[in-house]
Amino acid sequence: MTDGHHFNNISLGGRGGGNPGQFKLYSGGLAWKKQGGGKIIEVDKADITSVTWMRIPKSYQLSVGTKEGLCYRFFGFREQDVSSLTNFIQKSTGITPEEKQLSVSGHNWGGIEINGNTLCFNVGSKEAFEISLADVSQSQMQGKTDVVLEFHVDDTTGANEKDSLMDLSFHVPTSNTQFIGDEHRTPAQMLWQALSVQIDDVGSETAVATFDGIAILTPRGRYSVELHQSFLRLQGQANDFKIQYSSILRLFVLPKSHNPHTFVVIMLDPPIRKGQTLYPHIVIQFETETVVERELSLSEEVLAEKYKDRLESSYRGLIHEVFSMVLRGLSGAKVTRPSTFRSCQDGYAVKSSLKAEDGLLYPLEKGFFFLPKPPTLIPHDEIEYVEFERHGAGGASISSHYFDLLVKLKNDQEHLFRNIQRNEYHNLFNFISGKHLKILNLGDGQGRAGGVTAVLQSADDDSVDPHLERIKNQAGNEESDEEDEDFVAEKDDSGSPTDDSDEDGSDASLSGEEKEKSSKKEASTSKPPVKKKQKSVPDEGSQKKKPKKKKDPNAPKRAVAPFMYFSKAERANIKSSNPELSTTDIAKKLGERWHKMTAEEKQPYIEQSQVDKQRYAEESAAYRGATTQQGPGDGSE
Repeated sequence: MTDGHHFNNISLGGRGGGNPGQFKLYSGGLAWKKQGGGKIIEVDKADITSVTWMRIPKSYQLSVGTKEGLCYRFFGFREQDVSSLTNFIQKSTGITPEEKQLSVSGHNWGGIEINGNTLCFNVGSKEAFEISLADVSQSQMQGKTDVVLEFHVDDTTGANEKDSLMDLSFHVPTSNTQFIGDEHRTPAQMLWQALSVQIDDVGSETAVATFDGIAILTPRGRYSVELHQSFLRLQGQANDFKIQYSSILRLFVLPKSHNPHTFVVIMLDPPIRKGQTLYPHIVIQFETETVVERELSLSEEVLAEKYKDRLESSYRGLIHEVFSMVLRGLSGAKVTRPSTFRSCQDGYAVKSSLKAEDGLLYPLEKGFFFLPKPPTLIPHDEIEYVEFERHGAGGASISSHYFDLLVKLKNDQEHLFRNIQRNEYHNLFNFISGKHLKILNLGDGQGRAGGVTAVLQSADDDSVDPHLERIKNQAGNEESDEEDEDFVAEKDDSGSPTDDSDEDGSDASLSGEEKEKSSKKEASTSKPPVKKKQKSVPDEGSQKKKPKKKKDPNAPKRAVAPFMYFSKAERANIKSSNPELSTTDIAKKLGERWHKMTAEEKQPYIEQSQVDKQRYAEESAAYRGATTQQGPGDGSE
């Protein structure tokens, strides 16, 4: 694709859009790829029906209409790009791009133009806004002069937006000349009928195939899954999701080892939304041995023209295979299946837990996938390193049979997979090594080879506790003279063997043999340590804590720093877009954003802080004056 034009930082518009990416225009059509990977949009030049330019704030927007009635809007172009791209589009497609003007007058009256499944509201000759009729769930009359459009609440189109368009009302007066009524129908009813035809064509088409009573783990429930030509619908008792095929990035078909179920995962961008929760993965659980037969509701002409070599007229086989083949043919999404990895029980995954949830960790050819909850996909190219760790829960005899796998990402995020059986180590280690991922335990030539890795490689289940091996390994490389903060010497504890030594008071400075001897000596000569209450009379060398001064409830509240105003404003946005992050991770992300902001971007928060500082100074002066008048004996204790 070197015969065309390439642009960076071009954003895809529309509901749920606004993501920057790479835009390519070449002789065969156009392509757009989301920055950082993810959604890819490709339009063949034979499918392009219209091209329109529009000047918008700070840039230019290119709108491309297709034969399927879809309209893609790309913005971020410069003024000098318009002429060169216009000439290239004319030569490669034979279509002359039109130029539209954006209405900025703020008027809410004008005319309606319906092109395919796109509705444009124009003020005079300028466009005020446009909506996709594919997002409309239903239209209805309200009175005799109003037409109301209701939009899908939980579909992918509005998932990334803080506020979503729920309904839109058009008032059509009886004197309207665009939609002329008759003695039986008002102009509003004429508009409603025109919209209903388009909405029925887009959203009420007959389902190509239907699967009833399907168990979906996220979002949890039993749904009837309808596969249409341009979208799929999940209909449950309490929820109804409509998902455009353009939002599906990839399908995963992953059998559960020695289990009568198979996972089929639909990866979405943007995700669907249920309330304030976002679901970037739909995890479906099928019964592996169930056999079904489906006749597709498509004519032979449609199969030959639109789905040639992608779909057949009927399918018979295992339910998860039939479902994935039909969905792949309709959506065009690629399917990922298990990799060459095999567990010690010849399965495709290893049992582990993530965030206190038990599940399966699938090592795939290009990433790791934890299922079913929370579904977590980790591509290999986003991993900085992995580390095998001693299992932290339970005693030494229990923890020696399990280990943890820490995956550190390049964005400093960490995923800790716990409770992996020790006999899975060899297969997992060999697979990760074969993918050329950095394994931190190997030390990279720093002398740390061995330790936990050596213990896990051992086939003896009764070998030395790997935690003790790690301590030995660290003690050999790092010598610390700092005191153990958890150890507090008691003056009356004459039985402790550490009373006579100030330098060796911490177990962390002992070698493995000395530590073992010391522990035996304690067991034979001293009683178990007992916490003693501090005496009220201060001893020599001990420190008596000062009584904490009570805070005056009338004292003025201290001024808030600029960063705190920024955190208050952005915390909810980060939490909604990254629901899996902990409170600590959210705070870290806020700090990173704050440091990357320019002085101009920080200025609104600095001004808020300065106003609060002035308030604090004034209240403090008044408070000190009031305290002085009361006298020292009138204050609170």
